[in-house]
Amino acid sequence: QVQLVESGGGLVQAGGSLRLSCAASGRTLSSNVMGWFRQAPGKEREFVAALVWSGGSMLYADSVKGRFTISRDNAKNTVYLQMNSLKPEDTAVYYCAARYAAWGSNGDPRNYNYWGQGTQVTVSS
Repeated sequence: QVQLVESGGGLVQAGGSLRLSCAASGRTLSSNVMGWFRQAPGKEREFVAALVWSGGSMLYADSVKGRFTISRDNAKNTVYLQMNSLKPEDTAVYYCAARYAAWGSNGDPRNYNYWGQGTQVTVSS
């Protein structure tokens, strides 16, 4: 089992920044890919970014490319999502996810085995 706990959400004005954290515990060595997803009210959960725990590959949704940065601290078993130049359309609950499978098909939430409880991000205009 892998436990994921997100933190860092909040209310920010458009153009502002937030950094989300996802602390992983449990059988973290069994996780290969970490991802961030988000879900706005009335919408499906959508992919934001993903990376490989061991380093190297990263992927971003087109809607956040150039504004968001995913990173990791292996020593702390923590994955981060730095969000800059936030827009009102970024408002959503943000979820951290982990999976066993190797890199590939990273944007499909069905390919992830573990999920955090989510953290709310609200961007005001």
